[in-house]
Amino acid sequence: MSLSAQTYWAEHAWLNGTVESGVLVGTATSGHITSVRPGEPAPPAGAVTLRGLTVPGLANAHSHFFHRALRATTQIGGGTFWTWREAMYHIADRLTPDYCFELARAVYAEMVLAGITCVGEFHYVHHAPGGHPYPNPNAVGEALIAAAAEAGLRITLLDTCYLSSGFGEPPTRQQLRFSDGDVDAWAERAAGLRPDATTRIGAAIHSVRAVPAEALGVVARWARDRRAPLHLHLSEQPAENDGCRRAHGRTPTRLLADHDVLGPQTTAVHATHLTEEDIDLLGGSATRVCLCPTTERDLADGIGPASRLRRAGSPLCLGSDSHAMIDLFAEARGIELHERLRTRTRGHFTAAQLLRTATEQGHAALGWPEGGRLESGALADFTTIALDSPRTAGPPARFGAETAVYAATSADVRHTVVAGRHVVRDGAHQLVHDLAGSLGRTVADLRHSP
Repeated sequence: MSLSAQTYWAEHAWLNGTVESGVLVGTATSGHITSVRPGEPAPPAGAVTLRGLTVPGLANAHSHFFHRALRATTQIGGGTFWTWREAMYHIADRLTPDYCFELARAVYAEMVLAGITCVGEFHYVHHAPGGHPYPNPNAVGEALIAAAAEAGLRITLLDTCYLSSGFGEPPTRQQLRFSDGDVDAWAERAAGLRPDATTRIGAAIHSVRAVPAEALGVVARWARDRRAPLHLHLSEQPAENDGCRRAHGRTPTRLLADHDVLGPQTTAVHATHLTEEDIDLLGGSATRVCLCPTTERDLADGIGPASRLRRAGSPLCLGSDSHAMIDLFAEARGIELHERLRTRTRGHFTAAQLLRTATEQGHAALGWPEGGRLESGALADFTTIALDSPRTAGPPARFGAETAVYAATSADVRHTVVAGRHVVRDGAHQLVHDLAGSLGRTVADLRHSP
């Protein structure tokens, strides 16, 4: 990604919880903010004008890019997570490195249009069908890194260890391409991935059902040795909890704690079906939790205990996961709205807390602690929401956080800047053209490929 220095003038900007007007933001070729100065009534000569409300770039902490090919088409016939998973495996079976690049570039460009400046890709389609490694064993991972660069956003590639279909069970035919055979082979392959200015490499444990207990600590140590983020699916389904109790006599969270997996470097995704002890273990270890409210609704997974996790000490972040939609404003308000449905009371999270969940806390979970804030020294990543659309018109500018979280949608994003580079300008992606056409063609080709 080519980085550039530029000065931006934001009509309004959300600075550490307060909306300020006339904010001048300087950026450097390093991709960082050099200065933030409010109170400039008009844009000075040479500054790029950002009309609306500018907020830190959004961080999508949990993505499976190829699930985008299932959007809308899995809505017929009902079923559960497990029946949906069969349709997902059918798509995964058809992926090649070239398809992965084309689809991921389009999906990541859709994210940038939605104000997302950093994505965490939970990557487990490593090999060719049948489990045979490609000549370059990291061909798919490198294709995803290249796709993110062409789409103009940062990526944390969370290379995922996936070794079994269930507790003590070998991978199924569809899962063979996910597996490296054993945890040491996974670690050796993953060590070949390289970061760059807009890429960081992390690790993932797919789940306690897909990684044997004796391998959990190996993956965790791999991440710790590299000071890399570690993510994992946790208690997404009651069946996972039941299987873990049968196999190990404890919950998945307790199993992870016993193998030294939990901690501030770790992010548990979903964490939907937890016991009180699970919540205490996660919060007491400051393990982060990534909630994906749209996917959790779409797959009928359930409602996670967001308020209790936050009170226990777990920082929260957000993901669009299966990409039934890509809209982090909807994900943010979903946290509060789910709590309202559960309790029949309002006001569990402030709009400012939810906006930080979508920005600062998501970046921290992905290994970019310098991101998610509009301040000198932070990443020069920000997005501007229109305040004059049919959805956002009316509220005073000082209610910017509330407007962003409870009124705006991804369609209201007018500008997205990544590393100082103006990637989305006036609602149009500057790097990937005919995005809708590209998505349509790539998804159609993938769905109809042999």
